[in-house]
Amino acid sequence: MDISVVIPLLNEQESLKELHDWIVAVMQSNRFSYEIIFIDDGSTDNSWATIQNLSAKNTNVKAIRFLRNFGKSQALHAGFEMAQGEVVITMDADLQDNPEEIPAIYHQLNENKLDLVSGWKKVRYDSVISKNMPSKLFNWAARKTSGVQLNDFNCGLKAYRKQVIKTIDVHGEMHRYIPVLAKNAGFSRIEEKVVKHQARKYGTTKFGMERFINGFLDLITIWFISKFGKQPMHLFGALGVLMFIIGFCFAIYLGIDKLFFTPYGRLITQRPQFYISLTAMIIGTQLFIAGFIGELVLRSKKQEKRYKVLETITPKVSAKTLESTK
Repeated sequence: MDISVVIPLLNEQESLKELHDWIVAVMQSNRFSYEIIFIDDGSTDNSWATIQNLSAKNTNVKAIRFLRNFGKSQALHAGFEMAQGEVVITMDADLQDNPEEIPAIYHQLNENKLDLVSGWKKVRYDSVISKNMPSKLFNWAARKTSGVQLNDFNCGLKAYRKQVIKTIDVHGEMHRYIPVLAKNAGFSRIEEKVVKHQARKYGTTKFGMERFINGFLDLITIWFISKFGKQPMHLFGALGVLMFIIGFCFAIYLGIDKLFFTPYGRLITQRPQFYISLTAMIIGTQLFIAGFIGELVLRSKKQEKRYKVLETITPKVSAKTLESTK
């Protein structure tokens, strides 16, 4: 199979049929073998019924329905697990991503032997104050922190080689940082492509200003994981040893001063240096233990699914049907 199109969605019933027809037209005109995977992230409208109707008419349509809203990252993770195409395209369901960009990013990925091609919505039709300016600030911080030189981390339109999405683990709200996760996993051949951004045609956005706050917090998490995720003792252990040494030095100073210089002065417990010493050694010990526990957890933790699937649609496609789509 050439392409798997993975589409997470939440309450997008108005746009699904139009998006499906648009993708199918692009695939057929370019003679791609394909599948479309919709992930219904707990929609409360008729999105799932619409998907069922599309699947009944087109055996290339597959779908996953979550028990409730688990978030875009979990939806992408589930879609990545189901995807079978050699190239996996992700896009949003709100028609703001243009399916006609798919052939170009597909060929760019293959011809340049890349691991990932990320879309860049250079010209946007969003609100300048609520989206454009915070997005620019967010992307700048992400570039500086991660070292991945992309102008638009938030663009939903991306192309991945199959090996990439089968290797990385997308959870929490890490969908914004899939290129960073890919780079940390060793897939460093990443390029960007300017793509068309279209104004939302139906409904309203499902993300508010809180996504940027969460995004910056996740950015810190990504930075920590990329630097110390495999060896947390290198951070916590180093800080713990440093704090313990500071506290121990204060303790030695107090002992020498009490024994040789002020034997009849104030009690050690009446001096502020005593509490600095005690606090520093306690914090140092706790940091060291935190690093040790982190190492143990890292070696024993098993990855668990962070979502619950309610229904799936996986039509069986015969070899004859698949051949007819090429």
